[in-house]
Amino acid sequence: MKIDKMTPPLPATQIGEMAPRSPNAKPAGTTASSETSVHLGSSSAQLRSLENSMANTSVVNKEKVAAIKQAISEGRFQINDSKIADGLINSVKEMLNANKPGSA
Repeated sequence: MKIDKMTPPLPATQIGEMAPRSPNAKPAGTTASSETSVHLGSSSAQLRSLENSMANTSVVNKEKVAAIKQAISEGRFQINDSKIADGLINSVKEMLNANKPGSA
């Protein structure tokens, strides 16, 4: 598929720029000592706090992993194949439903 330019580019005056700006250029009408202050509200502080607490939380339950390893090494660990199959089927159903048009 070939894409042709059908319309000429807009002149800089129509875009809002007379010439390309340098990275240090300041908009017209600004003073030399312009400081910008941004306040994000209490929600951002709560999100930052939650992010920090989650970063320090282990995703893996080390005690449960150790218990399973011990049970496997002792030959006591039993696999419930029907429970695994049901879980796989349910996860596939969830993925299929998530990919249907109109689902959020």
